[in-house]
Amino acid sequence: MEKDEIHLRRLPATAPWGQHADSEFHGVDFLPEDLSEAPEEAGMKVNKKYSCLPAEEKGIHIINIRAIEDIGYDQHESTLLNSLSKNPDADCKYGLYFRDGKRKVDYILVYHYKRSSAGRTLARRAQQNDACVRSTKHDQPLPGKGVQLEMGESEPHMDYHEDDKRFRREEYEGNLVEAGLELERDEDTKIHGIGFVKIHAPWNVLCREAEFLKLKMPTKKMYQINQTHGLLKKINSVIQKITEPIQPKVAEHKPQTVKRLSYPFSREKQHLFDLSDKDTFFDSKTRSTIVYEILKRTTCTKAKYSMGITSLLANGVYSAAYPLHDGDYEGENVEPNDRKLLCEEWASYGVFYKYQPIDLVRKYFGEKIGLYFAWLGVYTQMLIPASIVGIIVFLYGCATVDENIPSMEMCDQRNNITMCPLCDKTCSYWKMSSACATARASHLFDNPATVFFSVFMALWAATFMEHWKRKQMRLNYRWDLTGFEEEEDHPRAEYEAKVLEKSLRKEHKHKETDKEKLTWKDRFPAYLTNFVGIIFMVGLTFAIVFGVIIYRISTAAALAISSTPSGRSSVRVTVTATAVIINLVVIIILDEVYGCIARWLTQIEVPKTDKNFEERLIFKAFLLKFVNAYTPIFYVAFFKGRFVGRPGDYVYIFHSFRMEECAPGGCLMELCIQLSIIMLGKQLIQNNLFEIGIPKMKKFIRYLKLKRRRSLDHEEHMKKKQRYEVDYNLEPFAGLTPEYMEMIIQFGFVTLFVASFPLAPLFALLNNIIEIRLDAKKFVTELRRPVAVRAKDIGIWYNILRGIGKLAVIINAFVISFTSDFIPRLVYLYMYSENGTMHGFVNHTLSSFNVSDFQAGTAPNDPLDLGYEVQICRYKDYREPPWSENKYDISKDFWAVLAARLAFVIVFQNLVMFMSEFVDWIIPDIPKDISQQIHKEKVLMVEVFMREEQGKLQMLETWNDKDKKKGENCNNHSPRLSRSCSGSLSSCHSYPLDV
Repeated sequence: MEKDEIHLRRLPATAPWGQHADSEFHGVDFLPEDLSEAPEEAGMKVNKKYSCLPAEEKGIHIINIRAIEDIGYDQHESTLLNSLSKNPDADCKYGLYFRDGKRKVDYILVYHYKRSSAGRTLARRAQQNDACVRSTKHDQPLPGKGVQLEMGESEPHMDYHEDDKRFRREEYEGNLVEAGLELERDEDTKIHGIGFVKIHAPWNVLCREAEFLKLKMPTKKMYQINQTHGLLKKINSVIQKITEPIQPKVAEHKPQTVKRLSYPFSREKQHLFDLSDKDTFFDSKTRSTIVYEILKRTTCTKAKYSMGITSLLANGVYSAAYPLHDGDYEGENVEPNDRKLLCEEWASYGVFYKYQPIDLVRKYFGEKIGLYFAWLGVYTQMLIPASIVGIIVFLYGCATVDENIPSMEMCDQRNNITMCPLCDKTCSYWKMSSACATARASHLFDNPATVFFSVFMALWAATFMEHWKRKQMRLNYRWDLTGFEEEEDHPRAEYEAKVLEKSLRKEHKHKETDKEKLTWKDRFPAYLTNFVGIIFMVGLTFAIVFGVIIYRISTAAALAISSTPSGRSSVRVTVTATAVIINLVVIIILDEVYGCIARWLTQIEVPKTDKNFEERLIFKAFLLKFVNAYTPIFYVAFFKGRFVGRPGDYVYIFHSFRMEECAPGGCLMELCIQLSIIMLGKQLIQNNLFEIGIPKMKKFIRYLKLKRRRSLDHEEHMKKKQRYEVDYNLEPFAGLTPEYMEMIIQFGFVTLFVASFPLAPLFALLNNIIEIRLDAKKFVTELRRPVAVRAKDIGIWYNILRGIGKLAVIINAFVISFTSDFIPRLVYLYMYSENGTMHGFVNHTLSSFNVSDFQAGTAPNDPLDLGYEVQICRYKDYREPPWSENKYDISKDFWAVLAARLAFVIVFQNLVMFMSEFVDWIIPDIPKDISQQIHKEKVLMVEVFMREEQGKLQMLETWNDKDKKKGENCNNHSPRLSRSCSGSLSSCHSYPLDV
């Protein structure tokens, strides 16, 4: 052939694909002169399902492109492509389907590879886009778009590790093909050095795996759901009309009157299921779950030990594995899909007032994620009544602050109560009336209504848990999870590696070894490391809190030296505010550190399954984060001001720092400040700002990298990205543990110390309204689609919630009795008050001290700071006066108040516990209508099988009758005919004798 000729020849449809497919381009094949003769790799498995040329294709045109270039028709590549064929990316919906546009992509494997710049340039010129084909290149055994090398160009030298990874991929992908999956490779992407393997599960594989997994699928049988009657029906209809504006506009959220009967899928009973549309019978969530199960159990044995997909990911053989999103969620001409619908009706701040489309969330993300958002929705709804009662309690405190006798006595300057110095030397005597603002503010949170609110919140927690159990059962019924039991998961790759290492060690000693497993002896070093590590982390938290205490004491002493009266008056507020901010910063930093440490401690334990790993990780992370978040609050609530001593005999730290005291109005006000700042700060900074800011920052960095690449390679980046390329740039799903953890810590803030901060439920409610939409937006737009996981409950988190609810009763009992002045006021009112009122209560709680009894070097430097000489000063405690025989000893009033406090704790705890258990007992876990529907399903399923058996029996009886009639006919037939009757089927065949 001459160089200047355009050589066109026709290939028959039966031509072997292995010879020509590697050079096809949008319906036009570029055939290098020696490429068609490249032999296939020896031992390469060829799967016929990859040769997917449409049957109606009669032939393929082969054009020598070099001839076109030489005669001057070298147009821009995109122009040439558009003139020869339509865009093949549109046929496969930009990566949602294989290149044939028929087989749906169910899963994606991503890997890194190395190639030369020349090969990459040629790949852009010689893309293979028309049909899924078998590559002839050594490292591309799968069909799809591959990288071809120029003539004479040698393959770039790969190092040992790259070759080893490539060999493992080839073996693993071959095993996937043997398992029945269909694969297609694409290395010609906009992301340099990244290759994608697209996986499709055909119908027979889906049926087989659905039967293995015992997936409940809807049958043809439909039944009527029991509807309410009478008054309840009218009430429900009214509620539906009222709530209609706040219902999401999705089909799955509409109330259903009929439901399909579900049954575990079986290939033998396919006639029970509606298989009219096989493409949609298994939705995308179920298809990806099935493929993931195959990926987990398929192994690669070329490594030192058997490697599943988790090991291959951990060793860098593959860099990512994920199912695809259904499509785009924004933009023009976007086809309707579940992701777009979720973005509009769920993941938008504009629909914050609407219910969540939980059924659609479950359909798209799976049961486990659906249960998380359902739980978060129930928790947020239950916060509404708690917030209303908390606001009422706060308003009650505001309304009665002017009527509170103790705070009025403290603010009355006529009482002229002189208080002892707050620190040694530099601090002078001070008037109690100067603490008027603190006393009035304390009443907002320390009043009789807070006791009622504590009881209410304890019952609220019990009601919330029962409500969630009932909601969970309704979801189990709707999602066909009744009777679902989680089977033991596949062993983790790390566990298998440890077991193999152990068995190899024993092989040297014994020729025959039983199946090994890790025992407590094997894990003892890890257990010891865990114990020491957790103790160290808890000790570190205590040390930091102790350091903040030293800061408070030293800063208070330094500010007290201030010469300005305003500086001295604001000492307590300044110290408290700055110390709380320091605590907040430390808590946020340690939260991230403790999360990483908890994961490392769990990894060295080598749990057997992913479920065991998750439960152990949750326990460690919760323990460390609980201690980190609540230790400063526990200090203020139960330890501050308890070990101060008295004037003349104070307790010192390091012989120089005097222990800090509570404010004249008590420590409850400071506890409220500490709790509110830490709670609001964590929610604002850690939960919201980090969740919004960090993904945005990562997205911006990726945008800058893409922009830099576009400037270097403009042509390649002009084409639209495939779906799997777009999803690869999203953040990988890291599990639900962080999402649950922040809500559980918040639940602790709402319940544990609610007696000191009645507005905690309100702030939690406002946060959760944003949190739901924030998490939804993150799942829909910023994360790769997670693998759907079946689950019937929220797992270990339910036990943690119950534990916090029980602990909240005890803590609130101690806060009311020991931190607030509720018990001392009751004791004074019923034992010491002369007229049955609170007049004189402040004076009753103060003890007297003779200033002449100060230790040397501790008396105020300026004793005349108030303008007069002080002989007796007062301090808050129950002690004998200086004129008593046992001066400064603890008085009988102290023991009376202590006895009343302990009695209150016992009575409050047992009473509230009993009421909580009563609520738990009186509310059934399973709603009555749901139990009836479950029973109805069982009865209907039995009827279906009974009818099927009856049909079989009738058919057998019909056959037997026919056989009997045939037998009679044979007996009465002419002797000229011979009879041949089979014994098993009783069939009779007659033949003429003369034939």
